[in-house]
Amino acid sequence: MIKTVFFDTKDYVKTSFQKYEIPGEFEFKYFETKLTEDTADLAKGCDVVCIFVNDTVNAAVIDKLYEYGVKLIALRCAGYNNVDLRYAYGKIHAVRVPAYSPYAVAEHTAALLLTSIRRIHKAYNRTRDFNFSLSGLTGFDLHGKTVGIVGTGKIGRIFIDICRGFGMNVIAYDAFPAKDSDIAYVSLNELLERSDIISLHCPLTNETRHMINADAIAKMKKGVVILNTSRGALIDAEALLEGIKARKVGAACLDVYEEETDIFFEDRSGHILNDELLARLISMPNVIVTSHQAFLTEEALSNIAETTVNNIRSFFENDGICDNELCYRCGNIEDCKKNRRERCF
Repeated sequence: MIKTVFFDTKDYVKTSFQKYEIPGEFEFKYFETKLTEDTADLAKGCDVVCIFVNDTVNAAVIDKLYEYGVKLIALRCAGYNNVDLRYAYGKIHAVRVPAYSPYAVAEHTAALLLTSIRRIHKAYNRTRDFNFSLSGLTGFDLHGKTVGIVGTGKIGRIFIDICRGFGMNVIAYDAFPAKDSDIAYVSLNELLERSDIISLHCPLTNETRHMINADAIAKMKKGVVILNTSRGALIDAEALLEGIKARKVGAACLDVYEEETDIFFEDRSGHILNDELLARLISMPNVIVTSHQAFLTEEALSNIAETTVNNIRSFFENDGICDNELCYRCGNIEDCKKNRRERCF
């Protein structure tokens, strides 16, 4: 029996995983609370902790999980910046879901873009009050505009296809360009300078943290539209706000936010929002914020559950070997040089 405890659990997570709770094979426990040093005790007696993007797995948490005999951290997401993998090496294994539905995230990005530039959110609110005025709703064509894609993994490439469907001129930057592709790669500085629209689809690393900062914004075109459906800390939110106030940034569409951990995925409508920076961003008429929902489709939830369960099963049935493991043994977190033929430790 493999005992797994789920943290940061919502109803849609339970619904997608419950069908895999097989008597004699899997036993699941669900908690709404996020995993932190204070809540790690809930993992006592479990073999696996299953976490999401805003759970905290730092050295202190890892030490507690290791003490309790937890053998595996199963991330039900692609990103892993919230896990100290270097510290976890030699103690607890970690696996992730590298792809669940890149279409979901790419399509949500396109939805945000269209909503923003065609003022659909404003028109929706007006017509519900029977206000059918068009004043202030003028947008612009996507056709012929230059969009800069930062990060050309699966999501980035699908968004490129969407943009090409609108007749947009696509340029891209990636530290590791896709080989044998027809993508027009340019330097990051050139992308910042040329793009009418900039969309972020790269992972959060030490190198990409705050890649959109005051200096980057200064290089952009006046009126640039910035999209972020990847990780909040790719953008320096204070610099973004200043760029908006200076009328340099024409619009921002954010599905993620650097300090979202204690805010997103929760109903805060009856509370005073203590994060003044987020409150000011939301108050701006040219900013759209969604609460990290780009992944949230039926297809993605199903794929996340299936891959997560298969990761757990593979780890325990194959002597600790799983294709989706993350570790530091080979010096490359995602791509093991041993091709997963033996345990990482």
